[in-house]
Amino acid sequence: MPITLDSIVLFVQDIATLKSFYTSTFSFIVVEEIASEWVLLQAGDCCIGLHKIGTDYEAASITETNVKLVFAVDDILALQAKLKAQQVAISEIKNYPNYPFLICDGKDAEGNVFQLKQAKP
Repeated sequence: MPITLDSIVLFVQDIATLKSFYTSTFSFIVVEEIASEWVLLQAGDCCIGLHKIGTDYEAASITETNVKLVFAVDDILALQAKLKAQQVAISEIKNYPNYPFLICDGKDAEGNVFQLKQAKP
């Protein structure tokens, strides 16, 4: 029985800010929305859900996480430059020997880590 990843849910404090970040930065399309509570974004073959964190957890820091969203891109240099111009926290592009991808890490508006990944030519 094949298993595929359908979606990833991030528990967030500010739905509107992250919706704006992911739709404007990566051009993801909103496919479902409950105002101020939930947004589902189409991100290629997978979706990213942004779910308002419960009030019991709002005061807690949610910027420390063991989750990283990895986005396959076809022009890492151009996207990295665009993100820098938008003042998004983004690292320099890394090129490791014997690793077939160029990568760089960034953080969204709430500090969730994402990675851009492009196959080396």
